[in-house]
Amino acid sequence: MKITNEIFQIGGKDLSFHQDGGSFLINFGGHAAIVDVGTGRGMDKLVNNINECGVDPKQIEYLLMSHSHFDHVGGAKDFKTMAPCLTVAHELTAQYLEQADDVVTAAYAYKASLQPFFVDRKITGNREKIELGGRIITAIHAPGHSPDSMAFFTESEGLKVLLAQDVFGPLDPIILSNREDYLKSRHQMQLLEADILCDGHCGIFKGKAVIKNYIESCLR
Repeated sequence: MKITNEIFQIGGKDLSFHQDGGSFLINFGGHAAIVDVGTGRGMDKLVNNINECGVDPKQIEYLLMSHSHFDHVGGAKDFKTMAPCLTVAHELTAQYLEQADDVVTAAYAYKASLQPFFVDRKITGNREKIELGGRIITAIHAPGHSPDSMAFFTESEGLKVLLAQDVFGPLDPIILSNREDYLKSRHQMQLLEADILCDGHCGIFKGKAVIKNYIESCLR
């Protein structure tokens, strides 16, 4: 599904597998990155969708992981075997994946068990810039739904695009959710004044007013 001429949704419940969170492809002049890969149970469809966007998976330079939950990154190990890209995640995401923590990653809820997966580049601060094809993607720590949650912010065709998974939550102590952090993170998202918000579960929101209303609805 085309979001701009450079950004596409390539995975999700209607695109790859019904348990998958959304996956997004960023293609800046032949330099590509993807945000999340889903459970891995719809990998063939995900790869086909990447190809349909005119990108060879071997062109992908980064796998950007929004957080450690199985519906978003359960397929990361298999994907990297096929497309040897650099994996990028918050340092807490790396910890949970490297320890193969089936509770914090919610793998248990999908009747799955993770194999230890090692992250190449660990984000340690609140914001960090990632260069892709001479352009910038900013990784933003956005805890709340999980302590390791990150959003990715960039520009495409003059539009500010925010790729932020699980904006709506949910919040659950089992996955170490924190409501105070959640409220702060959503306020920070509003301050970005994005033109497009891509939420891997709830869809694509376009227009500053629409996005503002959606985020506010999540806070009620």
